[in-house]
Amino acid sequence: MTNMTFGPAFTEDGILFRLWAPLHESVSLKIEGADPQPMQLGDGGWHRCMVPIARPGTRYRFLLPDSLEIPDPASRFQPRDVHGPSEVVDLSSYGWKTSDWTGRPWEEMVVYEMHIGCFTSEGSFTAAIERLDHLQTLGITALQIMPVSEFPGRYSWGYDGVLPYAPDSSYGRPEDFMALVDAAHQRGISVFLDVVYNHFGPDGNYIPSYAPLFTDHHKTPWGHGINYDGDGSQMIREFIIENAIYWITEFRLDGFRFDAVHAIKDDSDEHLLHELARRVRAAAGDRFVHLIVENEENDSDLLKRDEEGEAKLFTAQWNDDLHHVLHITATSETFGYYADYAGDAGKLGRALAEGFVFQGEHMPYRGASRGRPSGHLPPTAFISFIQNHDQIGNRALGDRVLASSPADAGKAVTSIYLLAPQIPMLFMGEEWGAREPFPFFCDFDEDLNEKVRKGRREELSRLPGFDADDLLDPTAPSTFAAAKLDWSKRTSSDLLDYYRTLLDLRHRRIVPLLKGAAAGGAVYRAAGNTIAVDWTLAEGRRLHLRANLGNEAAAALPSQQGAETIFRLGGNDGGALAPWTVIWSISEA
Repeated sequence: MTNMTFGPAFTEDGILFRLWAPLHESVSLKIEGADPQPMQLGDGGWHRCMVPIARPGTRYRFLLPDSLEIPDPASRFQPRDVHGPSEVVDLSSYGWKTSDWTGRPWEEMVVYEMHIGCFTSEGSFTAAIERLDHLQTLGITALQIMPVSEFPGRYSWGYDGVLPYAPDSSYGRPEDFMALVDAAHQRGISVFLDVVYNHFGPDGNYIPSYAPLFTDHHKTPWGHGINYDGDGSQMIREFIIENAIYWITEFRLDGFRFDAVHAIKDDSDEHLLHELARRVRAAAGDRFVHLIVENEENDSDLLKRDEEGEAKLFTAQWNDDLHHVLHITATSETFGYYADYAGDAGKLGRALAEGFVFQGEHMPYRGASRGRPSGHLPPTAFISFIQNHDQIGNRALGDRVLASSPADAGKAVTSIYLLAPQIPMLFMGEEWGAREPFPFFCDFDEDLNEKVRKGRREELSRLPGFDADDLLDPTAPSTFAAAKLDWSKRTSSDLLDYYRTLLDLRHRRIVPLLKGAAAGGAVYRAAGNTIAVDWTLAEGRRLHLRANLGNEAAAALPSQQGAETIFRLGGNDGGALAPWTVIWSISEA
């Protein structure tokens, strides 16, 4: 078992229980069925207690001087939710079937975002294994699992977790999560985990009662920032960084998606994000590990490459800019922030060729500038999508708007994002046109539930056509149940074959050209709804996109002479491109 600073330690003399509680002089260990035992206070605020008779399955809490009973902040398993006892788990007892797995190169990634609780009717790690063959056949090479760290209640998106080392008990045991990772690796599928290091949830976070977790020097949308740079911050930083290393080493994960990194505030000489990336990569050794950020600021500095074109810090960023222009293209919706992405196809061309639409320009919706130049980065520094949990869940009804959009528009934007040299990401069920909503849901006590209901009403009331009577109650069991995929509808979908065809084409013709793709080697042109984008990829080969993304025929922009057409949707209309025509081609160096 990897040597960790936090959580129970297995030794020859028994199990060593540890708690960093610098705000208290005394702490007791309370094992279920036994009297509390005083822990020994050592250097740096560490309290320790060796228990020779403890073993895997032992359940325990810590008892603070004010009689508050708390779980282990580094608990490996919480069988009775966030307020219950922690359970000792021997992770080294799991027998890996894929111990020689070293991962897959980033260029091969086709990502599939999923929520364990909604991916299947059972909502468990074990049930998800049964659907991996479908994903393998589809052409998926990476799972992107929404946060699984222990959260309060029966259901949650996962971004309100409070015990980051413990997979949520509603999904199964830690060994079940290991089995899911193992089964994915057996099918050549990498596994990424969404982790939240910018805040803790509002219910079940006991750390502030015994350690300096928060600081009033930094503010976030959730209140005070996590203390990454003030007094006592060294151990807080270690708690978070070791958490990432724990997932990589103990669960053999292949990488992370770091939630809202723009909200991680740190004035240290080495920012937490930089130290985190450095140490996680070191812990992974020679395995492929890929680090993904969500970053509202579009800070391209996090995506810098070295002289060999390898990521210095983070591998890629979710590219909301590309989503927004594709969404407008397919739906014509221009409310809210979408208005800043409306216009001719030039903004889509810029997102495809250079990554970000806003690279330092003023963004009216924000009332400030946004982003940094990104055209110098390779296309694989960006993850593209037409659906994800946020873009669906932050609609008033959590509806999958593309499922009800015109089929020709939907197929056109799908063929663009699945064949472009950026890394594509699907949201679960998208491949067969699933219509189940994915609204926000959570399960707190009634006081917090009411605050969530009120907050959602206020947040979504600015959307066109919003009716408070139509808003799903985010705390109701029925809202969670409505988000579960109906797999029976997969078999009657013609769209599934379309996705399989596109992804097969991607793996055969596009992926081999991505390693060594020229950074800054793309150009674009646009006229009305027509677009032309040309990328320079490996060995000087060129990838070409020509498209008419409108409802009227339009003159095609000049094409590359001698290029081999590898995909065509639509056709010609009297010498012009028919509506919703997409043509992909490749030319030699």
